[in-house]
Amino acid sequence: MDEPLSNLDAKLRGQMRIEISKLHQRLGTTIIYVTHDQTEAMTLGDRIVVMSAGIVQQVDTPKALYDTPNNLFVAGFIGSPQMNFLDAVVKVNGGKVSLQVGPATIALPDRKGKKLIDGGYEGKTVVLGIRPEDVHDEAEFLAKSPDTVIEATIRVYEMLGAEANLYFDYEGASMTARVEPRTAARPGDTVKFAFDAEKIHVFNKETEMTITN
Repeated sequence: MDEPLSNLDAKLRGQMRIEISKLHQRLGTTIIYVTHDQTEAMTLGDRIVVMSAGIVQQVDTPKALYDTPNNLFVAGFIGSPQMNFLDAVVKVNGGKVSLQVGPATIALPDRKGKKLIDGGYEGKTVVLGIRPEDVHDEAEFLAKSPDTVIEATIRVYEMLGAEANLYFDYEGASMTARVEPRTAARPGDTVKFAFDAEKIHVFNKETEMTITN
């Protein structure tokens, strides 16, 4: 199937995804499905081949592509809104590893930090990746994660019903936080955010390959 749903409206695309999924289950045979729509790929695929410029970047299950992307391209392609990326300098202090992003120091879990130490990344610039849903503004999360906090001014607020997207700039990068709809943050407000340290990805800035997965 070569982009069979591309000319349908959004509602019909959603319905047809369900019908194709039912068909696949009923036939129990292999279907090769080509799409530029990551939602179609993630919802219909058992195994996904992610390609860029004709080159295979990663072949994996939808969950593995989302949780453990091989490189920056896969990390940015899978997920909506896409993963946030920030340049960061690796700091090592007494065996503890942190990422310096502008004025903020983001502490890494020991497991991730060890990979940076073993790879000889101390003092080097890497790319920190964090998905919007792993950027939190709730007071409880901020209190639990004081070592991953940044502060930024909200540019755009999007209310989506069950969730809200907050858009802001930090150290020259455009970022998104997907937060609870009860958030009080609005454009112009300066807000503190905390990253879920276990969900931080780190990439080699030169090769764009993942380091910590």
